[in-house]
Amino acid sequence: MTTTSTALDTPYDLTPDRIAAFDRDGFVHLPGVLAPDVVRHYEPEITEKVIELNTMHLPMAERSTYNKAFLQVGNLWKHSELVRELVFSRRLAEIAAALLGVEGVRLYHDQALYKEPGGGITPWHADQYYWPFASDRCCTIWLPLQDTPLEMGPLSFAAGSHRFEHGRDLPISDESEAALQVALAEQGLPVFNEPFALGDASCHLGWTFHHAGPNVAADPRRVMTVIYIDADMVAAEPVNDHQAGNLAATLPGIEPGEVAASPLNPVLYRR
Repeated sequence: MTTTSTALDTPYDLTPDRIAAFDRDGFVHLPGVLAPDVVRHYEPEITEKVIELNTMHLPMAERSTYNKAFLQVGNLWKHSELVRELVFSRRLAEIAAALLGVEGVRLYHDQALYKEPGGGITPWHADQYYWPFASDRCCTIWLPLQDTPLEMGPLSFAAGSHRFEHGRDLPISDESEAALQVALAEQGLPVFNEPFALGDASCHLGWTFHHAGPNVAADPRRVMTVIYIDADMVAAEPVNDHQAGNLAATLPGIEPGEVAASPLNPVLYRR
């Protein structure tokens, strides 16, 4: 019988065509990354911690576009040994290292992203706008905690947009949604928007532009994410206030030019 801990340590069959697709498109949708029962094992604890740690309590009508998009709670691994098991999974970290083409990866941070019923769009954006890194060898594994039909607002990706530098100075906002919708269409970059079965996950690069529709379903869209960086990633001089804040908060004690090896950023996998 396969235990959850065994499932988290067993390598995933990541085929060469999927690695090539990730390099070409900047993202890949991976089926069956975890067995449904494994996801179900961790979902209640993640949800409990989101409810406990969430600080957004405004009615939906009074929120900004950003805050309508999802409830956002980071570094759950620090608050739960059970969540830590999932976040520190060798299986997930090995996927990230193989897709990034690096010898090893360390944790940047985790984030639960819960799009409530009636929650709005997640505007077009690229995550690395917020991250003070010297290279693009960083990615997010996006793991839904339920079957996620289109009505719930799964992530959609602009294929090849990780090589498109326009819009990299835009934070997630109404402005980024409007500007990038036009710019990505003008570039002819195809947008992929697919449902996720329970146990599926996606992985996208820090500079891949992505978006999500509103949640018009009756249930919340519950998602756990883990963000990985090259184990040898060097912190960069921040180029905006968000990066300066994240350098201090997510890489404590690390100066620009140093390897991003704070106590919050352990190596999760190395060949």
